[in-house]
Amino acid sequence: MTAPERTLSSGDRFALMFMMIAGAGLAVGAIVSAVVRIVDVLTADSVEVLAEFVGTPALAPIGVDGAGVTVALETAVLTVADLPVASLWSIVIQQVLMVATVVIVLTCLLLLSRSVLRDRVFSRTNTRLVTTAGLTALLGAAAYPFFGNMAANGAFAALSDGTFDNVLMSVDVSSLLMLGFIAALASTVFTVGARLQRETEGLV
Repeated sequence: MTAPERTLSSGDRFALMFMMIAGAGLAVGAIVSAVVRIVDVLTADSVEVLAEFVGTPALAPIGVDGAGVTVALETAVLTVADLPVASLWSIVIQQVLMVATVVIVLTCLLLLSRSVLRDRVFSRTNTRLVTTAGLTALLGAAAYPFFGNMAANGAFAALSDGTFDNVLMSVDVSSLLMLGFIAALASTVFTVGARLQRETEGLV
């Protein structure tokens, strides 16, 4: 006897193929965006850098007749003409890491989708693909803001000549924990599923 054939419905196949096309488009978009950002950083006279603040007051024209009102500044885009070389390369590395993360994760998911289209959901290969995608996404989510913070700190130093102390290394720990949990859960599900698949095929 052979194991019963598991086939996807036409709707499921269409949805998977649509997601694969969308994923490929997302990868291309990420690459184009990163290239544009890198070219702008390396060739423009001034560079825009996203910066985060801690306990920094600022005046916003939101009062009567546009009067200034003190607000708590959390994020701002700094335009810097003489950004330090280290900060410039931090932005370049940040963009390269972003592209690498997106491409690796999407490649794993595309290969997984192709396997599912061939009616092979649980296997050791698919488990490795899911695990690789999860770990890559987790590392990318941690590294991306790290290099962004390095660039922002260089922008602060350039604008204030080192007199404004706003050194900040911010990482959204809750998001990283949630992403790590989802990655671990997906890896566990595929590991157990692959084992049950082998055991079932051995009994049939």
